Amino acid sequence: MSKRDYYEVLGVSKSASEAELKKAYRKKAIQFHPDKNPDDKQAEENFKEAAEAYEVLSNPEKRQRYDQFGHSGMSGSAGGGFGGGGMNMEDIFSHFGDIFGGGGGSFFGGGFGGGGRSSRRVNRGSNLRVKVKLTLKEIAEGVEKKIKVKKQVECKSCSGSGAKDGSSFSTCSTCHGSGQVTRIQNTILGQMQTSSTCPTCGGEGKIITNKCTSCAGEGIVQDEEVITINIPAGVAEGMQLSVSGRGNAARRGGVNGDLLILVHEEEHPELIRDENDLLYNLFISIPDSILGTAVEIPTIENKVKVKIDAGTQPGKILRLRGKGLPDINGYGRGDLLVKINVWIPNSISKDEKKILEKLQISESFTPKPTAHEKSFFKKVKNFFD
Repeated sequence: MSKRDYYEVLGVSKSASEAELKKAYRKKAIQFHPDKNPDDKQAEENFKEAAEAYEVLSNPEKRQRYDQFGHSGMSGSAGGGFGGGGMNMEDIFSHFGDIFGGGGGSFFGGGFGGGGRSSRRVNRGSNLRVKVKLTLKEIAEGVEKKIKVKKQVECKSCSGSGAKDGSSFSTCSTCHGSGQVTRIQNTILGQMQTSSTCPTCGGEGKIITNKCTSCAGEGIVQDEEVITINIPAGVAEGMQLSVSGRGNAARRGGVNGDLLILVHEEEHPELIRDENDLLYNLFISIPDSILGTAVEIPTIENKVKVKIDAGTQPGKILRLRGKGLPDINGYGRGDLLVKINVWIPNSISKDEKKILEKLQISESFTPKPTAHEKSFFKKVKNFFD
């Protein structure tokens, strides 16, 4: 099933401000919150859909890419694709705790899942940025790439917990496991209650009493990982794609960062890209331009034979429809435009010179521009006047 437009999901216009987006998302989140709709799968899907829409539109960079390329620009597929897809409940509550108030996920007292939600801080790993070089052929067809990146990964010795074993934890005595400390202040307006991250445990609600020796209690180590990424057809130089959750691992079992892919387009030896069109400069000899010929033109896939009509003038453009690049949003393909250039030799032999001297006085070689050509030259003259 195709995804709905993110603006439609939140019920806002494309010119919506950051404040309008936040207000619209909070309204949807309250409407479809799991606490309010227990055991309602559709409400849960709507809740996730709204979170995904807000995650993209509240990020200026992602929003710009979405506005330009739509869902194809995000290339989203849950878990391993690009974009904002694949968010689970823990992701939503950790990302958008401010939307729900006080860092927690519950509006309605009971907490998600009936057992009460913790407001403990969830660590998030940093994003990784890599550059991927692509040929025109790979851009035209889409490609699967395997890249090796140096990154922070979950410590295998402690499974990312940072502790030597399961018994090497104690509840934080400062926040009593909540991850937050609450202060009550007396003001002229009365008592005010404020909550902040616990300074003792950093919001985790627990203290490691015996640290893992492999990661020194961090739950992450530096290593290399081979990551498979799927590049959609039609990407362009400078475009950035995002692979959710494949960035640096987070400390002590948090949410992984994203892998940001910057597209670098390798120069083709013969073809020049102009958005979805391709350009090719064809050079033919004077005899071929006069008599006509057949030539082979390179395309992305192979070579195609093209007929050059007798009397073809320099600067003529031949259009090979559908031989360009696919549009990233699936709106057809560009064309291959072939510009005809007539090659003038810098030096010739004595025999060739004698032939040309005879042609020089031939009636057929006396310029006789057509009305159309005269009109063109008049336009050029007016341009320079």
